[in-house]
Amino acid sequence: MLDTNVLMHDPACIFRFEEHDIYLPMVVLEELDAHKKGVSEASRNVRQVSRFLDELMRNATREQIESGLSLPNHLSGNHGKAPSSGRLYFQTQQLNITLPENLPGHGNDNAILATTLALQALHTETRVVLVSKDINLRIKAAVVGVHAEDYFSDRAIEDADILSTGHAALPADFWERHGKNMRSWKEGNKTFYEISGPSITQWQTNQFVYEDRDGGIEAMVRRVSGNTALLELVRDFRADRHGVWGISARNREQNFALNLLLDPEIDFVTILGPAGTGKTLLTLAAGLLQTLEHNRYAEIIMTRVTIPLGEDIGFLPGTEEEKMEPWMGALMDNLEVLTHSAEGGSWGRAATNDLLRNRIKIRSLNFMRGRTFLNRFVILDEAQNLTPKQMKALVTRAGPGTKIVCLGNIAQIDTPYLTETTSGLTFVVSRFQGWSHAGHVTLVRGERSRLADFASETL
Repeated sequence: MLDTNVLMHDPACIFRFEEHDIYLPMVVLEELDAHKKGVSEASRNVRQVSRFLDELMRNATREQIESGLSLPNHLSGNHGKAPSSGRLYFQTQQLNITLPENLPGHGNDNAILATTLALQALHTETRVVLVSKDINLRIKAAVVGVHAEDYFSDRAIEDADILSTGHAALPADFWERHGKNMRSWKEGNKTFYEISGPSITQWQTNQFVYEDRDGGIEAMVRRVSGNTALLELVRDFRADRHGVWGISARNREQNFALNLLLDPEIDFVTILGPAGTGKTLLTLAAGLLQTLEHNRYAEIIMTRVTIPLGEDIGFLPGTEEEKMEPWMGALMDNLEVLTHSAEGGSWGRAATNDLLRNRIKIRSLNFMRGRTFLNRFVILDEAQNLTPKQMKALVTRAGPGTKIVCLGNIAQIDTPYLTETTSGLTFVVSRFQGWSHAGHVTLVRGERSRLADFASETL
């Protein structure tokens, strides 16, 4: 038994229950009809559900509807874990519905509960489960004796803790087990290693591996084929003379992030990390270097989701860029660090101050539909507040020569109804894993200040 909010949350949910049958009561169809108008994400989802149901019922006879409709996988884009072998049932007859005396009122939630109770009495040989995103409805269901569950099939991963960090330490005996048939060579200023062994099968393309000791190897996995991998030694940006726009990496993970940001072969980068780990500063420094000095990109485009932390302050005056400026405090703060750093030199500061207005654009996500970015360095800040569908809409804006960098912290989600496992940022990290033109790294060490580090750990 599906509640309306499950269909509004994921319009393809009817295809994701594998071998289980699905039942839609008439009150759910009424609720869908009431929510179909509007431009919100929920209204779009309702209209998509109606299209799915219309295609399923096309040319179906009354007898076929009563006996249950088969669920083809091609309608959903085949996103289910396994092909759907269950059937879809509608409430085609009047059930003997009587509300328990401890359920006052006749709201839609109570009608769904009553229908579930009637189904339980009618099909005693079958386990009836109510699936709902509404916590209060699940509580009421437990009280009246109905088994209720949350909807989990849209989760990108089962647990945020198992999300890839993008880097892994090599075991102490790694070279003893993998160094026998190793080959190494240089191409220009790059050093490559070809290694074979049992641990290789667990690696992903563009993952970082390192020895956790002073002077140990730090490398990027460029290619994995069976139990053979091609490693490339990473560049070290921790020394001041190898800094990026006056900024040098302060720890190993920041160095990994700069290698991804400056690699022309990597089109899509995701950087996760708590507050103060340097996500925005490193990304802006890499963007400025490649835009103003290397001319690899025409301009930097920065955007973010406009979700307020507290109460909304109302409409803001001005143009699109002026309306976005209050949300871009992180951009301004980091630009101040980058343009006033002594290491950048007088030319660097003068060029930056002169070109910033022309080469860094602030854009709103609301106007991204239909756009194509050519040779742009696109920075999406606070990406954890995007849904998977919004994330897809943004990433598909990329044209030739464009690099997209998604920054975020899945522990700081401000969007209602989004969790660590359903966030668009989690979605793209897991889906892009292993693609040869995408990279991911999780920053773990705060570098903002001792106050910020202590607050992150203790509050």
